[in-house]
Amino acid sequence: MLEGLMIGLQTAINPFNLGMVIFGCIIGTFIGMLPGLGPMSIIAIMIPVAITLGDPTAALILLAGVYYGAIFGGSTSSILLNAPGVAGTVATSFDGYPMARKGQAGKALTIAAISSFMGGTIGAILLMIFAPMLSSVALLFHSAEYFALMVVGLSAIAAFAGTGQVGKAVMMTILGLMMATVGEGALAAMPRFTAGILDLQSGFSFITLAMAMFALPEALFLVMNPMRSAQGSGDDQSGKIDNLRINRTEARAIAPVIGRQSVQGFFIGVLPGAGATIASFLGYAVERNLATKEEQKEFGKGSVKGLAAPETANNAACTGSFVPLLTLGIPGSGTTAILLGALIALNVTPGPRLMVDEPQVFWAVIISMYIGNLVLLVLNLPLIPYIAKILAIPRNYLIPFILFFTLMGAYIGQNNATELLILVGFGVIATILRFADYPLAPLLIGFILGTMLEDNFSRSMQLYGGLDFILERPMTLGLLVLAALLVMLPTFRAARARNRAKGVADGD
Repeated sequence: MLEGLMIGLQTAINPFNLGMVIFGCIIGTFIGMLPGLGPMSIIAIMIPVAITLGDPTAALILLAGVYYGAIFGGSTSSILLNAPGVAGTVATSFDGYPMARKGQAGKALTIAAISSFMGGTIGAILLMIFAPMLSSVALLFHSAEYFALMVVGLSAIAAFAGTGQVGKAVMMTILGLMMATVGEGALAAMPRFTAGILDLQSGFSFITLAMAMFALPEALFLVMNPMRSAQGSGDDQSGKIDNLRINRTEARAIAPVIGRQSVQGFFIGVLPGAGATIASFLGYAVERNLATKEEQKEFGKGSVKGLAAPETANNAACTGSFVPLLTLGIPGSGTTAILLGALIALNVTPGPRLMVDEPQVFWAVIISMYIGNLVLLVLNLPLIPYIAKILAIPRNYLIPFILFFTLMGAYIGQNNATELLILVGFGVIATILRFADYPLAPLLIGFILGTMLEDNFSRSMQLYGGLDFILERPMTLGLLVLAALLVMLPTFRAARARNRAKGVADGD
């Protein structure tokens, strides 16, 4: 391994490759800041540029820099505009945006930058140590285990259900799962639930749904509630934007969160089909369940732990997703699938032989990840005061800006005008659901995980001829038991709190 590290270090610090790291990070960061333009879109655009470089190592370093740069920068639009264009930063908006609304935009961006840096850096170190070992662990996961893992991801609904809202959260999750069934099914390549609309044969677009659930209702709320618009104006918050530092109490609070979620996010990213999205949701759910009763009340209202957890987990998962890509040739997400296509176009065959046949590619990418995280931290921290000033824009000007990027992101995602109609329709429905106090995050979780859940469940049923795979595969059963415990834990804690309150009352 030491020999490989030296080869990777010599390759990565080559001036040209170093330039590719910096260029990729800059492009990825600024593209990630634009809602709707996620890493998949920009990597697809950058593949022709990467191929013209001629050097597979430099090309992969460039594309990898764009990838984690986009995840790193994706938190900005989630925090400032509540418009997550990347699935992995949806959970960031749950506490990041409330912090921005309270005049703590600079502090929220600082926490996001530090958490992203630490998650990516620790992930790169774990990748360096465990990549050869984890490649064999990833082979143990088959369709049955992936199905169970998706169920564990769905159990995160407990983290988004407030007191007495578990029923609403379950209903929204089921609605998201139903929406994921629109389009071609897993068992037969036949369109279903499309109402004869050709544009729905490929299903609903995640970007369109994310914009409809978060960005569009925010703009409509500002239009319908002039007092809120006035309260959120630049005149009200311009004096608070300079609060960029975190104090010792906040640093002590997020330190264990960053440590836990760096490890958890990395290992989730290693599993093909999991990736940054599941890692961020599970990270948020786990930290909320571990928090004290008083801290739980802050989640969704501007909790520093609720912001640090998904930001750390998604960046660590991005690094972890390179394990199945490089060691097995299995894409762990849509983005790494595009990277796999780029590798094949560059005549590089990822797999168990990559470390032996082309060690300079494998180890240079790992070393470049650590360098890239340093570049991203240096790039983002000095820019935070300027980025945060987006909130100083009067809300009457910010509303058209949000609407423009929302509509543009939805249209670019599918290059289809029908998406705009779907966006407006879902946006109106989401606004009504917000007025009725229904949580929207569970719907998005159900939609994102629904397709993977169905695909893996169908393959498991075909392979075992029924539900026997649950009992025949111990790892599957263990994951399903874990999911059940995650769902029941909030109910158990609530019952225990009621019993304590009753005991105190009886004692009085």
